[in-house]
Parts: sequence; structure tokens; C-alpha cells
Amino acid sequence: MSRTLSQVLALLEHIAPLELAEAWDNVGLLVEPSRAATQDFERLLLCIDFNESVLAEALDARADFVIAYHPPIFRGLTRLRGSSSEERVLVRALEAGLAVYSPHSALDATPGGVNDWLARGVGKGPSVPIVPNALRPEAGAGRRLQLDTPATLGAIVDRLKTHLGVAVLRVARPDAETAISRVALCAGAGGSSFEAVRGVDLFVTGEMRHHDVLAKVRSGASVILAEHSHTERGFLPELAERIRELSKHQLAVLVSTRDADPLSTV
Repeated sequence: MSRTLSQVLALLEHIAPLELAEAWDNVGLLVEPSRAATQDFERLLLCIDFNESVLAEALDARADFVIAYHPPIFRGLTRLRGSSSEERVLVRALEAGLAVYSPHSALDATPGGVNDWLARGVGKGPSVPIVPNALRPEAGAGRRLQLDTPATLGAIVDRLKTHLGVAVLRVARPDAETAISRVALCAGAGGSSFEAVRGVDLFVTGEMRHHDVLAKVRSGASVILAEHSHTERGFLPELAERIRELSKHQLAVLVSTRDADPLSTV
């Protein structure tokens, strides 16, 4: 079974409407081969970062459509050269007739998306966007989570390790620790999403600037940093299953096994 390009795009738009993406982001169909409009798509490969290793995996798997969470075209490109690794992966994708799509911040913002998945790893409780979307207030950047049952920092660290599938997390804590009930979280880099947040016990994200960590701790809050893509990659199997179900299993959806965080702990 298969789907047309317009059908695949409509399915992805249903999961993460592109109108929810941040203004600075570059989302949607980024690489469209010339034959894509008349092509039937059958095999999708999901990844966080679309690099040459993932491209080789897509070709080995006979995929015809790649969903790359991070946009492989982000800054303005003025050339497409085979001598540049960043550009070469796009050239080779076009040559192979491989379409490439990125949902990025739209998938973060949408209800049931990446940030809600990350919140489940912290604990049970209601959450709302830190920065609600103007069109859909139930969607938006980051999440403020109110835990049903307050927990210690150690307990939350253990939950997150299991949820994210990681062995270590970076943690900063104030001198006087209290039970945690109010949490601000953001997949990737909290950055600007956290700037106006006050009155929480814990910040959870992938990465944060050194002086921002110090400021959070001085305010009495703890900080958990999991590394950027570790707060995102674990959502891919859920996204894959959602696509399979919405396509009535007419699409084969694979999750990349070669995609990995560029940083390792040694």
C-alpha cells in the first residue's frame, strides 16, 4: 500500500499543524524531488538529525520519505555543493528522489507532542503551555506542569532517566531542597521559553546557558539538563505509531537506528 505526497503531507499536518511552529523555524516539506507530485510513497524513516549516516540508512531501507525533526535546511543556503557535508546530504537526497520533511517546533507545541511526552517523564499532573499559541491556546512552547504528588529531585531524576533511556543527567540544585510540585520544561533548549517563568521548583530541558543555570538556582529552583536531542529522540517511536495508525497501516514507518546525539559521556 502507499500514499500520495499530498496525502502524506495532510497526515503530518493533522499530527502537528505547521501554523503552530515558531516564527523563526523552518518547517514543512524542505526537499521535494521533481517526481514527488506523481510518486507513491510507501516507506518513511524518522530521525532527529538528517546527516549522511541517516541518509545511507534511508537508502539501504529503500525509504522514499524522511521526517527529520530538526530542519536540515535552517540557515539560508546560497549553494548546494557536493564538497560540503551539510549541503551534500541534500544533493544526494534529491538525486535519490528522497523527500525530506521537518515538523520541529510544530511537533513541540502541539497537544500530545514532544513537550507533553517529556512532561510524562517528569510525573503525572496537568500541564499548560508556557507560551500559549495565539491561534490555539492549548498548544504552544514549553510546558508548566503541576505534579499531582510532590516528589523529591532524586525521584524525578530516576523517572527521567528511565523515560529518556539515559544513564546520566546533569543536575543543579539550591542549598535548601524542598519537595517539587511545580515544573517548567521544554524539549531541546529552554532558552527564551523560560525567561518569564517564575514560581517553579524545577526546570527541565536539554541544554541551558551557564549563567541561566546559576540564576535559576539562586531563585531557589533546581535544574535538570538531559542534553538537547535526548529530550526529543524518545518521542520518535510514538510518532511512528501515530503515523502508522492514521495511514491505516498503508505506510511502513521506520525509526532510524543510526541517528544519535553528537555528544557522548566518556
